[in-house]
Amino acid sequence: MSRPCAESWASWAAQGSEGLSMAKARQSSATVAVASEESVRSHGGAWRLPPHLDTLDYLATMVSVVAPDGQCLFANAAFEEVLGLSRRSVLHDSIFDWFIEPILLKDIVAAVARNEYATSRLQAELKRHPHVFGEPLPVQVIVTRLDFEDLVLIELVEIEQQTRQEREERALDQAQANKELIRNLAHEIKNPLGGIRGSAQLLQMELPNKSLTEYTQVIIHEADRLQALVDRLLAPHKRPHLVADVNIHEVCERVRSLVLAEFPKGLTVWRDYDTSLPEFRGDREQLIQAVLNIVHNAAQALADGIAAGEAIITLRTRVVRQLTINRQLHRLALVLHIEDNGPGIPETIRDRIFFPLVSGREGGSGLGLTLAQTFVQQHQGTIECESEPGRTVFKILIPLP
Repeated sequence: MSRPCAESWASWAAQGSEGLSMAKARQSSATVAVASEESVRSHGGAWRLPPHLDTLDYLATMVSVVAPDGQCLFANAAFEEVLGLSRRSVLHDSIFDWFIEPILLKDIVAAVARNEYATSRLQAELKRHPHVFGEPLPVQVIVTRLDFEDLVLIELVEIEQQTRQEREERALDQAQANKELIRNLAHEIKNPLGGIRGSAQLLQMELPNKSLTEYTQVIIHEADRLQALVDRLLAPHKRPHLVADVNIHEVCERVRSLVLAEFPKGLTVWRDYDTSLPEFRGDREQLIQAVLNIVHNAAQALADGIAAGEAIITLRTRVVRQLTINRQLHRLALVLHIEDNGPGIPETIRDRIFFPLVSGREGGSGLGLTLAQTFVQQHQGTIECESEPGRTVFKILIPLP
């Protein structure tokens, strides 16, 4: 087989530009024709691979190179992260094993490998590691023929990805609007509260019948309660940001000890840490409070499970690459999963759980998640939530240096 030229290698990137991220790979791939060729040993022989495939690790979308029979010869870092498996465990297996109902994909890969057409696309569902992810991932599959050894390049674009980015933008705008609303509302409440409390105290001093002080005490008590609520609303915006080196696992361990001290029986808190995660600059106390608010909410939602001794909360840390958070692309980010096996968040409030004063629990203040989101956003991060009966997962995403 003839040696590929730079133009032929660059052409596959142009063909794959139907997925936006493939266009990014074209610039770094156009000059690799003179580099040494790599090879991958298959069960029946050796497959040569185009050189410098590691440049595809910089893409945020999932990319793999497969043989005509579906054997995976290369998978980029994003593919590894989304599957929840190491790259080594993915290589040499059939990529079709990771899809639900892969028959159509098999036919398309075979047809593209035979050069019946240069590229094709379809929608499919990608399986993921069952202990890390609950549901299959809907993806758009772009299959492109490489002008090299009859190999096929497969790009997977999360259908949810665009929706998630739009949701993040809405959440960011909503958080800014909430901040302004809370600040203005809190100041409007604080001013008359001081007058109400002071008047009640003066009235109490002038009452001829001391038995009537019960009523003035109610006024004073409620004014103090509202004052405390206003202070909590303003606290995230008034408190200075104390920056130092933060280890996310120390944060998790602190929260775990606090929650288990409050719920010593019937609750299990599992730990699944990626110990390779580096430290980062942040406010340790703010992050402890953010994680504690979420974990404490989960524990309260698990009341029936705790009574039955079946309540489980899992703290799981992972690192992800090329992640977009709040409209900015970050090379590395940590993801802290906080998962519980409770009844789930009511569907009626699922889209509003980060709004102030929205609570799914009777007697709840509705401020815990609002404060958690505020603290995480002050670290240029965000919080996402997926919930269904029996499984709720909050994901805290924070950029890493």
